[in-house]
Amino acid sequence: MLPATGKLRLCLDRRIGCPQQLEQEALAWQAIRNAVAVKINWSFTTEKARVKLKNRYAELTKITAKN
Repeated sequence: MLPATGKLRLCLDRRIGCPQQLEQEALAWQAIRNAVAVKINWSFTTEKARVKLKNRYAELTKITAKN
């Protein structure tokens, strides 16, 4: 069950034996997170990210500027 704080500890202290088990556990984790509507606390705005990363995504900037 999810603690009252909305934080969930993943089971990273063990080996997951097969891709199917990994998928099942990831889907279960996703369902819990979606059920409690966990919010993401972004440390920067989209505009600040674009300014900071503009050199890495120059081609994308050119493409989106045309549209």
